[in-house]
Amino acid sequence: MDLDTARQELEEFIPHVKNISDSSIKKMAGRDLMRFKEFKKQGIAVKFGRFTQKENKQIQKNVEEFLSLTGIDSAEKLLFTSRYPDDKDTIHRLKTEHHFCEKISEGIPRPWRLIYYRARKMFDSNNYKGRYTKEEKEKLKKYQALHGNDWKKISELMSRSNLSVAMKFSEIKSAINYGPWTKEETQKLMNAVKEVMRRKLKTENAGSLSSLEQSNTDLWIEREKLYQQLPWTEIETKVGSRYWRQCKQKWNSILTSKLTRGQQLYRGTNGLQAKINLIKRLYETKAEDASEVNWDELSNAIGDVPRAYVQSKFYRLKVSSVPLWKRKTFSEIIDYLYEKKLPELEEKL
Repeated sequence: MDLDTARQELEEFIPHVKNISDSSIKKMAGRDLMRFKEFKKQGIAVKFGRFTQKENKQIQKNVEEFLSLTGIDSAEKLLFTSRYPDDKDTIHRLKTEHHFCEKISEGIPRPWRLIYYRARKMFDSNNYKGRYTKEEKEKLKKYQALHGNDWKKISELMSRSNLSVAMKFSEIKSAINYGPWTKEETQKLMNAVKEVMRRKLKTENAGSLSSLEQSNTDLWIEREKLYQQLPWTEIETKVGSRYWRQCKQKWNSILTSKLTRGQQLYRGTNGLQAKINLIKRLYETKAEDASEVNWDELSNAIGDVPRAYVQSKFYRLKVSSVPLWKRKTFSEIIDYLYEKKLPELEEKL
C-alpha cells in the first residue's frame, strides 16, 4: 500500500493522522490498519488516553501467553531485550516467528505502539523503586553532566526507567520552590504560556494572532487552544523556580478560575442545560469506568472549559444527586443520573 492511501485509510480511525510522520504511517499500515478494520466490524472504536483496568489485564494475559508460547522465561527479557545481550538474537527470532506485534495487541483497540509502551511500563522492574535517595540524586546529576539527555543510557546506569530518570532530573536540576506560588512566579508562568502560545498560533494560523495581540487583559486565556498540549519543559525553563509538572498543575488551576469567572455557567437556565448536556454525553459514551471517558471531548458539553472543570462538575452532580454513590459502579451512577436526575432537570428547564 502506498503512503497516501495508507494515510487516507488510517484517517478514518485516527483523526490526527496528518500530524504523524511518514515512517510511523508505514508501521501503522502494517501493524494496525487490519486490526482497526476488524474492530470496526465489531462496532468497536479505536481508543486513546488512559488505559483501563480491563485493558491492563488483557495486556498481562497477552504477554503471559506469548511467554508460554515461545519459552522466553520473563516479561523483562521479552520487552527489554537489550538488557540481555547474550539472548538477544534468540529472542528477536522467536518474536518474528510467533508474530509478537499481533499477539501483544490482541483484543485491544489501540495503536500497537501505545500498547507496546504500556506493556513496557507495566513490566519494567525498574519502574517502581520508590523515592530517590540523596546518593541517587547526586548520581543522576553526574550522569546527566556526562551523557546529556540520553535517558536510555542513564536509566541503565541507575537501574531506573527512562521516564523516571528524566522526570526526576527535571525536578532537581535547579532550585525548585515547593511552597505556595508567589505573585511573581504566577506572572512568569502566565507570560511563559502566553509567549509559547503566540508562537504556536502564529505557526498554525497567522490570522488567529490578531485577537491575541489586541488584548492587554487576560481574555487571551479563554481561547480553547490554551488548555491543549503545551511544551511544559520549555515553560519550566522560562519560569525557572518550578518543575514542569508544577507549572502544568498551576496552569490548569488558573484556567479553571479564569474560564469560569463571570461566565455564570452553573446559574439559572445555563446551569440546568449544562448539567443536562453533561449527563446525556456521559450516558452516550457507555463507559464502564471513569478512565474510559474522554474528558477533553466532554468539555464541549459545558463550554470551552478545561477537563478538570468538567470532572469537578460531574463529581458535584453525583455527590448531590446519587444516593449511596460510593457503593455504586461508575456505570450505575451514570444510569441513575440519566434515569432519575435527567427528567427532573429537564422539567425544571
